[in-house]
Amino acid sequence: MVRTLLIVVLIIAVAVLIIYVLGYNRLKSADVRVAEALSGIDVELTRRAALIPSLVQTVQTFAVHERGVLDRVSTARAALTNATAGTSVAQRSTAERDLDAALGQVLALGQGNAALASSNNFLQLQGSLAETEDKLAFARQYYNDSVATLNRLVTTIPWMFVAPLAGVAEREYYRLPGG
Repeated sequence: MVRTLLIVVLIIAVAVLIIYVLGYNRLKSADVRVAEALSGIDVELTRRAALIPSLVQTVQTFAVHERGVLDRVSTARAALTNATAGTSVAQRSTAERDLDAALGQVLALGQGNAALASSNNFLQLQGSLAETEDKLAFARQYYNDSVATLNRLVTTIPWMFVAPLAGVAEREYYRLPGG
């Protein structure tokens, strides 16, 4: 009788250990996927920020009197660079929104200035910005999908009991700029 009880306890302990290890690995994998997805957003935000000096230089050549608009873009770019160095998703989103607003003003200058609008360099930069924006939209979606998977795991049984032991918690969704 005691031997049977010990065997049952041992089987239960092994089953709990296996469930813990599986849950730990699953949660850690999901957490790493979220971190990877966030770095994908940072790559595209950095790529877009790298296009800004060329855009400012091109616009400056044609629209010298619009210094305030160009300064806003440079300030927004610096804020975005600082945001991508931090850990706050909300700070990234806010900095992205501010850069989008400043870029909108610069691109509007291009539409209002015929010489600038027909400049090959300006058109190439506009195309590069549009391409980067498409990649950024995909990176945001991938991040939010990864966060949804992680958050589902962290809040469902049995993984919710393993999550605190694995040091994994729910993550914040990436909000669209202006949203």
